[in-house]
Amino acid sequence: MNENPDQIPSDLKKAGLKATLPRIRILNILEHSAQRHVTAEDVYRELVQAGEEVGLATVYRVLTQFEQAGLVIRHNFEGDRSVFEINQGGHHDHLVCVECGKVFEFHDPTIEERQRKVAEKAGFIMQEHSLHLYGVCEGMKKRGKCSKK
Repeated sequence: MNENPDQIPSDLKKAGLKATLPRIRILNILEHSAQRHVTAEDVYRELVQAGEEVGLATVYRVLTQFEQAGLVIRHNFEGDRSVFEINQGGHHDHLVCVECGKVFEFHDPTIEERQRKVAEKAGFIMQEHSLHLYGVCEGMKKRGKCSKK
């Protein structure tokens, strides 16, 4: 992905998608959001606040197209609640606060190596994996307010 808004149509074309106005607007929101993990409803709210006339169904459809094209990654942290993040290529895992719902990213080489060894010992060829740890963030635990706010 590119930080330059003028590059967004090119990014869409490289992914095999036509550069429609809703796709351009939604990709721009994803790339510039203060939150790295956003719901379709978050994207929809930003579009409405910006005066865009795009329906929630369109947002879901575009996010699914982005996922299929490899532009975004979908996570289902809390059951049916999907969140999306721009696919930047690198692997990371997630800590999810069960109180405020915020998602924190981390990468730990020791955990990665241990998972590889477990798979190897079982004769399993690991193609990919995801690790989501659920708990209460420090801010909620200490102050009753999210750590990210």
